[in-house]
Amino acid sequence: MAIDTGLVGVSLKLHLGYAESRDWLHRVRALTDAAGETGGAELFVLPAFPLLPLAAELFAGTPVRYGAQNAHSAQRGAYTGEVSPAMLAELGCHYLEIGHAERRALFGETDAVIAAKTRAAAEAGLTPVLCVGEERPGPAAAAADRVRDQLDAALAEFPAHRPLVVAYEPVWAIGAAAAASPSHITAVTGAVRAHLTDRPTRILYGGSAAPGLYPHLAKTADHAAHLPDGLFLGRSAHDTTHLATVLQEVGARCGADGGS
Repeated sequence: MAIDTGLVGVSLKLHLGYAESRDWLHRVRALTDAAGETGGAELFVLPAFPLLPLAAELFAGTPVRYGAQNAHSAQRGAYTGEVSPAMLAELGCHYLEIGHAERRALFGETDAVIAAKTRAAAEAGLTPVLCVGEERPGPAAAAADRVRDQLDAALAEFPAHRPLVVAYEPVWAIGAAAAASPSHITAVTGAVRAHLTDRPTRILYGGSAAPGLYPHLAKTADHAAHLPDGLFLGRSAHDTTHLATVLQEVGARCGADGGS
């Protein structure tokens, strides 16, 4: 079940310091204040935890939503150093990124951990940004099989009526010189959408995504269901002029055909 609005997300990871992140958030607010700069696409940002109160202040009364890059699977308890989905909801967060390849590889997050965090996000009323993707380059059919397995594991206890964002990020494309090919991205997107047809789902592509990619995806997709609903950006969005371009590209396409 697709949603008829283009969507762009940005995760800052830990690339920027506190002052740099503050400056970036202010520049995003200025961008959204400029008439027409969002191009009709929705935007969400995922800064580091200490920046969430500033995001709440800056984006109050705007269509920009914000969230966190991680959370614990418990809402309360003796979990030193952790942050709960419930606390994030109190801070006004809307989105919670879950299952990024770096969390899986660097912090040992298993399918069971990711499923527990996805369930906890729903309990707190947050929308998961569920990251999935194959580890090595290969045929799109094999990538789709891997992604379906990840989705089934993560969503085992996630209510079917809850909104969901799936960020398809091939691990081998994260931080690479270029994104995956448009034919690969659209093929996997189509497989994911068919697999989640009964869920209110938006699908984003991430992994070296940058300006110019989305129009190529739109030209390549031979069916509207094969076109991602938008992009999940990383370092390319540090330059907010690049972010503005992507918002225009995604908004223009989704506005033209009513969404994917």
